[in-house]
Amino acid sequence: MTTIAPRLGRGLDALLGGPPPTTGVGTTHVETGRIQRNPYQPRKSFDDDELKQLTDSVKSHGILQPLVVRDAGDHFQLIAGERRLRAAQAAGLASVPVHVVNFNDQQVYEAALVENIQRADLNAIEKAQGFKDYLDRYGITHEQLGAKLGIDRATVSNLVGLLNLPADVQDAVRNGQITLGHAKILKGLSNAEKASQLSKQVIMSGMSVHALEVLVKEQRQAAVDAKAAKDAGDVPAPERVTVEKTAHVMSVENELRQRLAVKVEIKVRAQEKGQIVIGFETNDDFERIIDALRK
Repeated sequence: MTTIAPRLGRGLDALLGGPPPTTGVGTTHVETGRIQRNPYQPRKSFDDDELKQLTDSVKSHGILQPLVVRDAGDHFQLIAGERRLRAAQAAGLASVPVHVVNFNDQQVYEAALVENIQRADLNAIEKAQGFKDYLDRYGITHEQLGAKLGIDRATVSNLVGLLNLPADVQDAVRNGQITLGHAKILKGLSNAEKASQLSKQVIMSGMSVHALEVLVKEQRQAAVDAKAAKDAGDVPAPERVTVEKTAHVMSVENELRQRLAVKVEIKVRAQEKGQIVIGFETNDDFERIIDALRK
């Protein structure tokens, strides 16, 4: 049986590099109708425009790189190359070049992960789900999976941790409405409702990752200060009670926070009264803020 490399991070060459395996069939042509898709494929969605471009290329030049398949009796099971297979079918090709290998189920799973792990257009939730499915199926640790894929344990853990986010936040990542950077920050929140609320705020305002990080730090500090004040019996005087912010005020606050890239809080004390508090942590921040305010 074809042996599998201990580190797969270099891509499928780590699995298939060098001459064809002596126990495999090698390279041949197979009818497209006899190839079934990979059930372990972590990628669930395919960009229609990109697929159309690939289909047009296939119509003009054919399939230049063989698909990787394994023999499954009366058909072949796809291991790598689903986009090429879809494009070939859309282009009406009767057959495609394939490289046939003798992989077991675990090797097929690993190959699917390898093919997709470094694809920029595979969203983080699909990667995370692929990792989790593999971990659950084969009972290995995050560190062991990282070693197989040529990535560090923290990367595996951070991705799998995204699956603890609320479903609507996961959908926002999957649909490209928020980035992996946003998701990592929201993953650190213990309150699922708060994570969903901030995710919607990011989508509506176009908030940057750094601005979201600043906002989360602000809210955490405010919660700590409020708890400390409550524990100390420090009840604010009635005239100092903060009025609930309107959507407009929150929008302005977010705009200032993103423009200045520092902590910004608008404190509304009463109708048409309040404060704009701008924080800074370094002298460079201070000088930059002053320059911006002078313009």
